[in-house]
Amino acid sequence: MVDRVARTGIGFDVHRFDEGRPLRLGGIQIDAPAGLDGHSDGDVVCHAIADALLGAAALGDVGERFPDADPSFAGIEGTDLLGRAVKIVTDGGWFPRNVDVTVIAATPAIAPHRDAMRAALAGALGVATTAVSVKATRPEGLGLVGDGIGCLAVAVLA
Repeated sequence: MVDRVARTGIGFDVHRFDEGRPLRLGGIQIDAPAGLDGHSDGDVVCHAIADALLGAAALGDVGERFPDADPSFAGIEGTDLLGRAVKIVTDGGWFPRNVDVTVIAATPAIAPHRDAMRAALAGALGVATTAVSVKATRPEGLGLVGDGIGCLAVAVLA
């Protein structure tokens, strides 16, 4: 039986740049010189949120649920992976209430894409856009994400 106390989960993902791929972040494609490496589309925002949701529900993590050794997940879009994580969580009796993400990237600027990301993520999560926060910070040359992009996500389930 699932208790009805809200639960919070934290997710983090990071991928290095790959000049041969398009950049997908927060469920949208962004015009950029390089995308992100990965077995999937490399969308660190969707991956971090999926990990936060699964963690909050104590139902594993992205690596366990969507292993990179499984060819059926090759190239999977971030919003598809996120939607599958939402289904796992809801099948477990939990429902997303809100998410808050911080993208860690020297480039590209996130602000011009924030509203589109919020809309795409809200659609995948099955929540209103007002329940999705997207922020960004630059690593200021500290090497926090290497030559790539990272994302920290917090999700609340009830």
